[in-house]
Amino acid sequence: MADETPGTGNGELNAKLKLGLYWASSCGGCEIAILEIGDKILTLAEHADIMFWPCVVDFKYKDVEAMPDDFLDVVFFNGGIRNSEEEHVANLLRAKSKTLVAFGACAHMGGIPGLANFYPLNDLLEKVYRGGPSIENPDGIFPQTTYQMPEGEIELPELHETVKPLSKVVEVDYTIPGCPPTADQIWKSILAIVEGNLPAKGSIIGAGNKSVCDECPFDKKDIKIQRFYRPQEKVPEPGWCLLEQGIVCMGPATRSGCDARCLKANMPCRGCYGPVEGATDQGAAIIAAIGSLLDTGDDEEALRLMNEIVDPAGTFYRFSLGASLLGRAKK
Repeated sequence: MADETPGTGNGELNAKLKLGLYWASSCGGCEIAILEIGDKILTLAEHADIMFWPCVVDFKYKDVEAMPDDFLDVVFFNGGIRNSEEEHVANLLRAKSKTLVAFGACAHMGGIPGLANFYPLNDLLEKVYRGGPSIENPDGIFPQTTYQMPEGEIELPELHETVKPLSKVVEVDYTIPGCPPTADQIWKSILAIVEGNLPAKGSIIGAGNKSVCDECPFDKKDIKIQRFYRPQEKVPEPGWCLLEQGIVCMGPATRSGCDARCLKANMPCRGCYGPVEGATDQGAAIIAAIGSLLDTGDDEEALRLMNEIVDPAGTFYRFSLGASLLGRAKK
């Protein structure tokens, strides 16, 4: 990681920034990734005051509601929008922040929670609260948005039918992709923000403009795919492109910037940095890439080979379903 500090770039830092962070529908890995910048978080603290970070400090929504509009200089918002509470907070933080950043794959594209879009909401509730083998729910009760307790009425957020990326709920100024973003890309993005060295609004920062294949250290032998394997079914030949060996890798359709870390651990790219520059639909892009590598010119044989891929929809849209042209499965 470059040993850079705020204030050394083209921009000047005149006052401490007011910083906010929020965690919606996600695993929480993005919150931890912030800490992976190591001792540079002390440098960040010299130049920014954290005004809202519920994961770390006991802030309340009323604290944010009391802030004037545009009070926060920057908000890092991670997680997709799954329920009414998250939608409310997204709108609240949009109003209170000058710069709103979609931070990580879930805020960027819906992420892993967005895979729920393949199913109707009632089917998911049925599975989780009534159909699971470890569930004990004799009355078949679903969560309710309001419930009267002896201490008073309590409220739960209402689950939405569709998981949405942040940009489908409010206007997003910048996006930092990844599941989670890598520490060096986070730090470069923070430097750009605190120094004011940012591209045009709407841009993706903290990532590259090429594909993961351009960062991958493996050799390409221009050998066609003869069959497909799941990662646990095949020990790959070292140093050779995994996709050419029949292990589905999202590298050709995924934006660079992660330094091909999964591939360097001999695991295929899963696509967490989102579509490669110029592609509007990550799933369509990888289907086109794989199609060009199949060892057949026959449509029936091509279909047979593609049918060897287990859960193609979940594989090709693992992180991007919520932001894809599909969006969700039709009812």
